[in-house]
Order: sequence, then C-alpha cells, then structure tokens
Amino acid sequence: MESVSIIGIGRMGGALALALSKAGYEVENLIYRSEPVSPDILSLISSSAHLISFADLQFLNSDIIFITSADPEIAAISTRLASKVKAGSSVFHASGSLSSEILSDLTRVGCYTGSIHPLVSISDPIRGSKSFAGAFYCVEGQDNAVAVAKEIVASLGGESFSIATRHKSLYHASAVTASGHLVALVDVAVEMLTKCGVEPDEAKRILMPLIKSTLENLEGQSNAKALTGTFARADVSAFERHLDGLKESVSGETLQVYLNLGNRSLDLAELEGQDTNDIRKIRDGILLALRTAK
Repeated sequence: MESVSIIGIGRMGGALALALSKAGYEVENLIYRSEPVSPDILSLISSSAHLISFADLQFLNSDIIFITSADPEIAAISTRLASKVKAGSSVFHASGSLSSEILSDLTRVGCYTGSIHPLVSISDPIRGSKSFAGAFYCVEGQDNAVAVAKEIVASLGGESFSIATRHKSLYHASAVTASGHLVALVDVAVEMLTKCGVEPDEAKRILMPLIKSTLENLEGQSNAKALTGTFARADVSAFERHLDGLKESVSGETLQVYLNLGNRSLDLAELEGQDTNDIRKIRDGILLALRTAK
C-alpha cells in the first residue's frame, strides 16, 4: 500500500484525502496551513492519518505527496518542503494553471515532480470526493511522475491525458472557458430573458432544459452538427430581428458577447454547408454592429 501525505486540506485536499483512502492508499499525513482539518473528513478516512501544522512539519517519508494549497502558496511550500522529503518521492500539485516547473526545488533534491488536475468542480470535500470517478485528469511533469499520476487516476476511476508542460496555462484557459465562462454565458442569456419581463430565477429555470439538451447533443455529435438555431441556419432575417431587439434592450457589452459568439457559430455553419451568401450577409451585419456597440 502506497503512503500519501496531503498539504492543504481545503476542498480539493479534503476530497482527495477521502477518495484516495477509499481507493486503497494509506493517507499518512494531513498537513494544514492555517485552518484545522474538518472532523467530518477525519471520520471518513479509513487510515489513522496524522494531523500536522505545516509550521511544525519535520519530515515526510510518504511515497506520494500532494500540494493542494492555493496557487500563490505552491512555490513557497515547494521551497520549504525540499529539506523535508526523501529522494524518490512523487510530489504533485493540483493547480490547473501552473505547471510542474513550480516544484523545481523538489526536483533538485531528487523528487519526481508533476501535476494532476481533475476536470471536476469541487465545492465541498465530501461531495467532491465522489466526483473523481469518471472524470478526466490532466497530468504533466517528469516521466516517472506522470507514470505514477496515471496509476493514481486509474485507481480513482478516472481517465488521464497528458500535455506538454509549456501548454499548461492554455489547457487551463480551455477548462475555464468550458466551465466558468459557460456560467457567465448562461448569465448573459438570463439577462436577455429578464428584459422580456421574466424574473431572473424563473428565466434560469426556463433556460435550463434547453441548455441540458444542447449538452446532450454535444455528447453525441460533432460541434457543427450540434449547433442549432439562427446561426446554424444562416437565417439573415432572424439575425436582423435579434439585432434590433438587443440594441433596444441590453448593454453594449452583452451585445458584443452575442455578436462574437455569432461569428464563431457561423464558422460551424460553414462546416455544415450553409449558404455562403447568407453567411457573408450576417458576418457583415456583425462587423457593422461591433463597430458601433459600446
């Protein structure tokens, strides 16, 4: 049984502690920076984990070490940890936007370093621990670390993929666009519907089945085939009606979101063979509206 220490027992660290314990790892040490570890997490861990304040940490003999603290703290933790770990340990952080290069001080003392970022949204450690199975995980770093990372992901019931270290920030931008920006986009759609006299909560409730059906289409089809509506049909008249309504009712910023996404939707419509003249007319209308939107 491989031993694990986790530094930073917040939402991600707590969820990992629970999931790894259930997957058969020996969760040896739970190391906290400022906030003590939740008793709920401790009660659900099968092993007898030691609770240690990072300020009191002497040495870690674990096979695997996770740093799950906030991004700005990772470099400083790596530096302080370098004199407190054994060579040959595999050390990972769970940041989406930082690469394994942030752990260079640990690499220099003989640790295998990498990053493991699960593509799941974790708002609570107990619920989050159940979200790892079936998720995709981005792993990168030294070859030995990546090999260990893939074993960890498999034991959690997930699927791993690797990217070059230099692409880590671009990868994370993709994840933010698919998750955080999706929420922001729904907020824009809700804003538009409220301008029709619908209360915000009701507007969101009305739009959710449409959003869910679109996600189902995306799961089973190409992006181009999943696209429906005005831009998928290159419907010039409908676009012009949208434009009139938006100009009367929403901010320039909201209008720009609609227009820029419309341009990207036309790229998909072209892939499906929509009329090039109609696509050109809509693109011209978008360009003109963008010049005047404020």
